[in-house]
Amino acid sequence: MLTKLQKQLFELQDKEYAAFQAKLTPGIPEESFIGVRVPLLRKFAKEFSKSTECVTFLNALPHTYYDENMLHSLLLSQMKDYDECVIQTERFLPYIDNWAVCDILSPKVFAKHKDKLIVKIREWSSSNHTYTSRFGIEMLMSHFLDDDFQPQYLEIPAASRSEEYYMKMMVAWFFATALAKQWESTIPYIEKGVLAPWTHNKTIQKAKESFRITPEQKEYLTTLKMK
Repeated sequence: MLTKLQKQLFELQDKEYAAFQAKLTPGIPEESFIGVRVPLLRKFAKEFSKSTECVTFLNALPHTYYDENMLHSLLLSQMKDYDECVIQTERFLPYIDNWAVCDILSPKVFAKHKDKLIVKIREWSSSNHTYTSRFGIEMLMSHFLDDDFQPQYLEIPAASRSEEYYMKMMVAWFFATALAKQWESTIPYIEKGVLAPWTHNKTIQKAKESFRITPEQKEYLTTLKMK
């Protein structure tokens, strides 16, 4: 029997989109996808966050549907109290089982508490749970590759030796972005072969696809590819 919220989500269903999302998210049962497009889900989240049912929903873990998990991430991303947001995020992280739900989780309030956030990022990034670790590195990439960058932060993703595909991709994504934003500090990690071979080569591939890397830098990266 569907809950009131689930019925509301099914009213927004797009079956073709559900099938499309299922193909992009391997390992998740196809019947878990309702098929609510993200713009509609964002709009729904803004309204739902004002309701008394929101707190009940956030505490009702695990959820049944992929779309409920996406909604959960969007609701956390809207939270304005940092400490409460961290508490709720850490309750939710163990239940994340795919890259999409992980990557859409991006609390805006984190940007205002960088000193506290970096401590949490170190904890999350070292987790044995794939998507907790991925989330930690993604938050590092989102918040600490610009004005708040410090060279030692590169050691956090470099320490990862996970064989999980979505973790290796996250580390490669991070270092490709770091090459674009902090070339001088990052290139030694590629020159010295600090990363695992697959991740090293994927980093170079993604960096070469970037418009923010110069042609000269791309040519140099090509010479650093591992065989």
